[in-house]
Amino acid sequence: MNWLPWPVLPKRQWPAVEHRSRRAITREEHERILAREHNPELNAFYALMWHLGGSQSDIASLRAEDVDWNDRCIIYRRRKTGQRSVLHFGDAVAAILKERPIFGLLFPRVSETHERHRAKLFHRRCQWLGIKGVSLHSYRYAWAERALVAGMPERFAQEALGHSSKAVHRAYSKKAEVKVPSLEEYEASALRKAVVELPMSNRC
Repeated sequence: MNWLPWPVLPKRQWPAVEHRSRRAITREEHERILAREHNPELNAFYALMWHLGGSQSDIASLRAEDVDWNDRCIIYRRRKTGQRSVLHFGDAVAAILKERPIFGLLFPRVSETHERHRAKLFHRRCQWLGIKGVSLHSYRYAWAERALVAGMPERFAQEALGHSSKAVHRAYSKKAEVKVPSLEEYEASALRKAVVELPMSNRC
């Protein structure tokens, strides 16, 4: 409270802060969780977490009105930062959304549950399956690492998960393992693409 004219212990002499180790959830672990989760709403919630990589609070608060079926994207504002997020989705997410309510909250019961209780429920499910070291936040790490492996530019991943996302920084800095193709494969791929895009009149 700044009552002392000088600190009792200099800041540099304080013990180093050790943060708990976090990791991404693997596809195999995620599929095991879905196979064991018989509650349809929780099952869809975990599945959407895998595909969108959003925070648990943001995904739990999604509404049917946030889904733009014409452009196949989900538009919402992050609860933590207020930042507008636009996530385009494919057929897998479309299949999940079609099974959810067409008005109001997509996950009515999940949204009413406090985030601590959602985290405990997920942790309990992981314990039953013998899965250790993951939490609901691990879905964000998994999304970021999958984006890196797939070759998505970092700026696109940052836009999807949030500009200050630690998950993107962590994955794109050192955590994800990327298989780098040979230059020969890149050249062959570029050549095939050039042939496909070449007009028919110029191929003769």
